[in-house]
Amino acid sequence: MKKRIFLFGGLVLLIFLACKQSSDLPEPLDIQSIQTQAPKEYTFTSNPVWADEFEQAGLPNDKIWSYDVGGSGWGNNELQYYTKADLDNAHVENGMLTIEAKKESFGGKNFTSARLVTKGKQDFMYGRVEVRAKLPAGLGTWPAIWTLASQSDYGNAYWPDNGEIDIMEHVGYDPGVVHATVHTKAFNHVINTQKANTTVVPDFDKVFHVYQIDWTPEYIKTYIDGKPYFTFQNTKKGWEEWPFDKKQHLLLNIAVGGNWGGQKGVDESIFPAKMLIDYVRVYGLKN
Repeated sequence: MKKRIFLFGGLVLLIFLACKQSSDLPEPLDIQSIQTQAPKEYTFTSNPVWADEFEQAGLPNDKIWSYDVGGSGWGNNELQYYTKADLDNAHVENGMLTIEAKKESFGGKNFTSARLVTKGKQDFMYGRVEVRAKLPAGLGTWPAIWTLASQSDYGNAYWPDNGEIDIMEHVGYDPGVVHATVHTKAFNHVINTQKANTTVVPDFDKVFHVYQIDWTPEYIKTYIDGKPYFTFQNTKKGWEEWPFDKKQHLLLNIAVGGNWGGQKGVDESIFPAKMLIDYVRVYGLKN
């Protein structure tokens, strides 16, 4: 009987030790979970897939740039008339593109300016965009470096359903505050859900700065002089939140007044107002 008790006790002890050793082992790795959660690394081409260094004087290169033209207010009650191929409003000299807003009557408006676009000429999907620019100062100015969809594949409205990326916006009544914003059907300023951030650039009108985005399938990240300050992640919840899997094109312009730029009026004495652009470079997504 004692022998049986001893054997039974030993068996219990062995089971206890085996269980304890098993419990001390780490949990098996969930490889699928790790693969799902690990951030993807994206790199870009060493050389631009297209660029404009603004080396030829005169009108902007018509193989890259076209013009949005008119004085409709552009959905924002803006005060300028955008002209077409007018050296007074957009010209290249001394290795710089100058976009100039002027106080003059034209097309029923009291101001003229230019809005250059690459639509149909240099559309792109994903990549790194760099624009080295010096911005205008003054109450009522509203310069922008931004992108819009080159097609209308989503929803019932071209905007905001198909997306907008604001690489840089600046309004003259709030000098030195630079805005980066993303607009989609789900996230836009009309319904006060836009995704955005700001950063302070005190010498915006005196020094050239590089305004940049990295656009990948997973995120859009905004930089100034290589320093990131805004990231918009792909939510994976459909085109209403992320329509940025289609081609976009670049826009450069100075608006005058408008719902945002003119909130505190327009100082007519500051015109002409100029945005100088040293270069535009677009790098491809490598992987």
